Amino acid sequence: MNTIEAFDFDALAAQVKPQCEALIAQYEQKRSALLPMMHLFQEHEGYVSQNAMRFAATMLELTPAIVESTVSFYTLFFRKPVGKYVLQVCRGLMCELNGAEEIMAYFRKALGIGHLETTADGLFSYEEVECLAACDRPTCMQVNLEFLYDLTPAMIDEMIAAMRGGTFNVKPMAQTVMPERTWKVAQDASVSRGGKSPGTRSATSPNNAGGVGDASGVIMLDRFITKDISFTGRSNERTVRDARSISDAAQENGASDHAGH
Repeated sequence: MNTIEAFDFDALAAQVKPQCEALIAQYEQKRSALLPMMHLFQEHEGYVSQNAMRFAATMLELTPAIVESTVSFYTLFFRKPVGKYVLQVCRGLMCELNGAEEIMAYFRKALGIGHLETTADGLFSYEEVECLAACDRPTCMQVNLEFLYDLTPAMIDEMIAAMRGGTFNVKPMAQTVMPERTWKVAQDASVSRGGKSPGTRSATSPNNAGGVGDASGVIMLDRFITKDISFTGRSNERTVRDARSISDAAQENGASDHAGH
């Protein structure tokens, strides 16, 4: 992967650390600042780097596994570099009924790339996504999360030309590293088959985050059943303050049902 220009993550971390501290101060629990912190780093780097995740883990007193599992859950975070313009075309039902297949085919031909791929110049990344909830204006898409509606081939031509000419009305994303052909993360396939993600490779105990060593989850389940795990000490940010009370109520209801019979 080629570096576009010298990029100093330590300098970025020092620059945004006061903003991160301000974000943390807004919440009762430090970890609640994780998502806004990751958005902040993506705004500056163009993606969420391993360095950013490690920095967040240290500041928030979390394991790298917890940070990575959170980032990998949300599709708005990119764990590999992407193009300056991320083009996400909706393939939901309403858009499909209004020509999404033709629009997507036109994009693929115009850009010379497919789903989850980036052009060789690093300018465009293309993705076909599920419903974007703009069913009144199909076919729709997002460009760097900004909506565009009622797409036509002529609009696509104008859009691409404006982006290449630097006149498009949506700000390009930061780009600190030249993207590869795809931003798929190879480790995801490995993890789905029982492999370890980078954040869990140093964890040897099934009691560590991720349940490493216990693919069935039995060890973790046993901890909840046999030990007095209470969540009453957690903050008001959580709707359910005591998960055990739910299980106790369910057991009581079950016992009363059996007694009634």
